[in-house]
Amino acid sequence: MRIAVTGSIATDHLMTFPGRFADQFVADQMHTVSLSFLVDNLDVRRGGVGANIAFGMGQLGTEPILVGAAGFDFDEYRAWLDRHGVDTASVRISETLHTARFVCTTDADHNQIGSFYTGAMSEARQIELKTVADRVDGLDLVLIGADDPEAMLRHTEECRSRSIPFAADFSQQIARMGGDEIRILLDGATYLFSNEYEKGLIESKTGWTDEQILSKVGHRVTTLGAQGVRIERVGDKPIVVGCPEEERKADPTGVGDAFRAGFLSGLAWGVTLERAAQVGCMLATLVIETVGTQEYQLRRAHFMDRFTKAYGHEAAAEVQAHLR
Repeated sequence: MRIAVTGSIATDHLMTFPGRFADQFVADQMHTVSLSFLVDNLDVRRGGVGANIAFGMGQLGTEPILVGAAGFDFDEYRAWLDRHGVDTASVRISETLHTARFVCTTDADHNQIGSFYTGAMSEARQIELKTVADRVDGLDLVLIGADDPEAMLRHTEECRSRSIPFAADFSQQIARMGGDEIRILLDGATYLFSNEYEKGLIESKTGWTDEQILSKVGHRVTTLGAQGVRIERVGDKPIVVGCPEEERKADPTGVGDAFRAGFLSGLAWGVTLERAAQVGCMLATLVIETVGTQEYQLRRAHFMDRFTKAYGHEAAAEVQAHLR
């Protein structure tokens, strides 16, 4: 399968302030705040949901096509993704804007002050999927992940008009979307991804019941945190897959992206939905054990040992035949 992953491409600049923000504020001067914090360290991480998902798929050898917009400062990030099996030839490069960036400072009490710079991400709405499809000789599935909202709508409408199967995955953008937009983005999706909280939010904003939404998509894939994932389809018994045992819990950031990467890779391999979900849960476990969304290493023997322990020899034999 040729799977395109659309979504944000960004870098995170994370800093730590050893004091407390609250100690720096003057109560009667809050209308004219002017502060600067001397931080102890700076951690620069690659991120963005589109890039995170594509990276995971690249690690599994399924050669995803990343579709998104980045800035003129993207060269180093592009080289990293290329080295890890991601096709970045369809990434639009802005001539004037930097790659999207999240800048955040955390104090000793874990309070945070952050800013998100949209940057080149705003140009994702100018990308035409037909151009991508023509370059790779057709697309079998397009994941429409969190991105510039106009880009998400355009990609969805183009998939419908060109009869390209698509997966709807709102994630962070669901907070700013209204019911009308969400109804457009999910109607007719082959897969609808969300976590359990987002599932309720989708129903609340659209005014559609769980049953109504399920009737409008091929499959509803709901991640359940430590309990794993549930896959539902009209007329079928739900498939519930648990998570492998964690060796440690280092950082939950990017866990949902990793699940999607594993699940989509399973679809590309042609294994069952249950197997695809198991691959997704295994990859998500590796990410939660690592600080950073793209800092984990996928070692084939280690991956298969843990996968076998979690899901058994029969499941492992099916997956091992595909894992590079």
